[in-house]
Amino acid sequence: MSTYNRVFKNASWIIVCRVVQSLVALVIGMISARYLGPSNYGLLNYASSVVAFAVPLAQLGFRNVLVEEIISHPEREGATIGTTLVMSVVSSVFCIIGCVAFVSIANRGEYDAIIVCALYSISLVFQMTEMIQYWYQAKLLSKYTSITSLVAYIIVAVYKVILLINGKSIYWFAVSYTFDFLIISIILFVFYRKLGGQKLSFSYSLGKQIFSRSKHYILSSIMVTIFTQTDKIMIKMMIGNEENGYYSTAVVCAGITGFVFLAIIDSLRPVVFESKKTDYKKFEKNISLLYSIVIYLGIAQSTVLTILAKPIIMILYGEAYLPAIPVLQVITWYIAFSYMGNVRNIWMLAEEKQKYLWIVNLTGALLNIMGNFILIYLMGAVGAAIASVITQAFTNFVMCLIVKPIRPTFPLILKALNPKLIVEMFKMLKK
Repeated sequence: MSTYNRVFKNASWIIVCRVVQSLVALVIGMISARYLGPSNYGLLNYASSVVAFAVPLAQLGFRNVLVEEIISHPEREGATIGTTLVMSVVSSVFCIIGCVAFVSIANRGEYDAIIVCALYSISLVFQMTEMIQYWYQAKLLSKYTSITSLVAYIIVAVYKVILLINGKSIYWFAVSYTFDFLIISIILFVFYRKLGGQKLSFSYSLGKQIFSRSKHYILSSIMVTIFTQTDKIMIKMMIGNEENGYYSTAVVCAGITGFVFLAIIDSLRPVVFESKKTDYKKFEKNISLLYSIVIYLGIAQSTVLTILAKPIIMILYGEAYLPAIPVLQVITWYIAFSYMGNVRNIWMLAEEKQKYLWIVNLTGALLNIMGNFILIYLMGAVGAAIASVITQAFTNFVMCLIVKPIRPTFPLILKALNPKLIVEMFKMLKK
């Protein structure tokens, strides 16, 4: 079986399971949004954004280097996974405390906001244990993580249906995210042992060694979080929960096929790292191929969502969410630029350029904050959508030309605009 066929098979498992998961998510999310209403739905997404800021600190940048680390040093994969898990879980506990402290100060007197954020933040611990999934990615065994995620999501969906039937409060919905990650973590650990994974162990010296590479991603990941989550926090602070509900609805619709992008990127990541060691021209071609897939899939999706925004919002969320239509028609155009950043990060890690990420992402974070402050004031939630598109385009495309150390990736992006790359890939899949 050719390399591209293995990648396609691996990605197919992810896509098929995520299609089912997305359909379940769509139905449950639609019913939950209608039940909670724009205000409570906006509050739940506000809690999600606050916790998202803590994720890069809890992960310590490990998610960006684990696949490459496991591929490069398979003999110590048990120590690698065990060490990074322990360090991440300890970090997540401090992050939970930080989340609660932030909301208690920023939303003083808003007890619903404080409680919802506190309950939501517990999921951080189990998000960290879920990092064992990168072992599966390195081994091109993503069918196990895909099936596991699907099973967990169905269980949590049943839990949410029970909440809806019994008319439970928003607090119970906040806890559901912890259950999701808890179930996934348990199942992945069981499969890890059954598939012959090495015994997990902790090594302080190895932790220091891996952290010396991953630490460059912490600040850059925080910056990415700023320009992907600040909009929701600023909308709540400036114009309230209801507008945040409309904006969050549009973001969910725009990202509904995000699993396709992630499946392809995660499946090709090990292949890219392997090709870097054996054939540099093939490595560059693989990077361009990834860019090409992301760009053309993004354009196709954004075109469809722009044209069909009104019926999509009406069918899924109802008249109460009609103000989300113009937001969706704008925010959908950030998708391709967003995932181009994922591809660029793979190139930077392979080329040992990750220390320059902070420049790119700090620029994006500052641009996003300024753009949101001005455009939310002038145009509300639509202004936040415009700020997001501008930020993603500038950070993940223009900055590749401006920042000299990562400039070699810019010609690869231009080469990706040639659709012949994708045609070649399909020809290879048929062989």
